[in-house]
Amino acid sequence: MALTHAFFNAPLLQGDGKEARNLLLYIHVPFCVRKCHYCAFHSQVFNQVTFAWYLKTLLAEIELWGRRFKKPKIGTVYFGGGTPSLIPPFQLELIMDALRKHFTFIKGMEITIEANPDSANDKSYFDSLISMGINRLSIGFQSLDDRNLMALGRPHSARQAAETYYMARKAGFANISIDLMWGLPRQKMKDWNNELKAVVKLKPEHISSYGLSIEPDTVFGQNRAEVEPELPPDSEQAKMFIYGAEFLESMGYIQYEISSFARIGFTSRHNQGYWDRLDYLGMGPSAVSTVGNRRFTNPFYMDEYDAAVRGEFLGEDFEEITDEIKAQELVMLSLRTSRGLKLAEYTELTGKDLMKDKKSVITALHQNGLVRISAGFIRLTKNGMLVSNSILQSLAFD
Repeated sequence: MALTHAFFNAPLLQGDGKEARNLLLYIHVPFCVRKCHYCAFHSQVFNQVTFAWYLKTLLAEIELWGRRFKKPKIGTVYFGGGTPSLIPPFQLELIMDALRKHFTFIKGMEITIEANPDSANDKSYFDSLISMGINRLSIGFQSLDDRNLMALGRPHSARQAAETYYMARKAGFANISIDLMWGLPRQKMKDWNNELKAVVKLKPEHISSYGLSIEPDTVFGQNRAEVEPELPPDSEQAKMFIYGAEFLESMGYIQYEISSFARIGFTSRHNQGYWDRLDYLGMGPSAVSTVGNRRFTNPFYMDEYDAAVRGEFLGEDFEEITDEIKAQELVMLSLRTSRGLKLAEYTELTGKDLMKDKKSVITALHQNGLVRISAGFIRLTKNGMLVSNSILQSLAFD
């Protein structure tokens, strides 16, 4: 226990004793109007009483971490959820003020908030966000087809989504990301093409494009037998991914990660930090942190989360990040990006030669057009990205 307290009650350092690189800060907002049919994230229906409890506890957690790590420098802040746009502006400003008081903001840092069209629906809201320094917006469209939105359980229409985008632009947001989903029930390739064309006409700086995944403990997961027969066949989903990516790139959106496309200069610095394995601190119920060689998760439920903050127990139940885990994550995270895995970096970390240790696997992947090897890097092709999970498992684990 004493070692744990010594770890927390000190400035953040890298393994070589130098000052740590700028910390990524994630704040989980576990509230929604209602649970979408595909969502497996921790969230609950918004109500004022529970939210007031959450806000009080979150502000205490911000103070706790700022004190523990001696007001560390942070390079990004990301409000995710859940639905962060349910937070009234005056209460969101309390959070921003607390962050500025207890952490050190670097110049030009990226501050992102996720917003849903049903709750972010007037220009004054976006004016407030900009006035408090939030400079990046991630809007959860998911679809621009009302039939798809209804099937997904989204609480907004396609028209509301477009109106939200235009209001944000009018308020002055110059860095907007739009979330889309493909592989939806009864969706066809032509439908996906039409959605992509409609979104590209809006000219967002960033597009996140996710394939639908049926997860346990979701509405779709509980009704898997009814949902799965309506999903597009694998061949159609493959076309959606590959041709969709090619279309976006032809329109000036660079695919810099499996699900992420951006105009030059508008990659998500926060998410890129995860793939570059930077330290990140998560706040709020269920938020995950990786700091130094430790990974820990906040309690999921408000009573347990509140008790852990008040008792200053956060982070004391942690997983040690071993060299073996670091090597596995280097492979799995690097290969999600278009840059790929730098083989020399793997050797420097492990003392091993991945090309030699995984020769038969890499040869098979290369022969089947799933990876490219050049200039000291191994990268997934578009076809490789489509089956990335199995490839990453085969390369990262024995």
